[in-house]
Amino acid sequence: MDYLLENNIEGAIGSQKYLCAIFWRNGKLLMDEPESLGGNDIGPDPFSTFLASLAGCTLSTLRMYIDRKGWDIPEIKISLNMAQESAPELETKISRTLSFSGNVSDEQKERLLIIADKCPISKILKNRININTAL
Repeated sequence: MDYLLENNIEGAIGSQKYLCAIFWRNGKLLMDEPESLGGNDIGPDPFSTFLASLAGCTLSTLRMYIDRKGWDIPEIKISLNMAQESAPELETKISRTLSFSGNVSDEQKERLLIIADKCPISKILKNRININTAL
């Protein structure tokens, strides 16, 4: 299997309730739970981080496409949230709303909606995922 990342994402948690340090190539991200769940809200919670990944991927994919087309769209904004229903089985619904600055035609907007679904994280989330956990 060819991994998508050159280096593994690493993480650690100590005795401070819910505060996790996540390490990647050249950086560190602190993740925490909100105070309402017993954390100190020092960093984003896992759900926020999950949606941030989708947001970043969507925005980058749209920017690449817009630049390649030479369209004058100086800014792209995204807003995401998610909900879960457990009956009859767990289903997660993600809402993703896009907005653009400048004059964007209806035809361009339709095309950008299609391109948003082509970002690699969207593709991962819309397909089958297997998580293999080992000690």
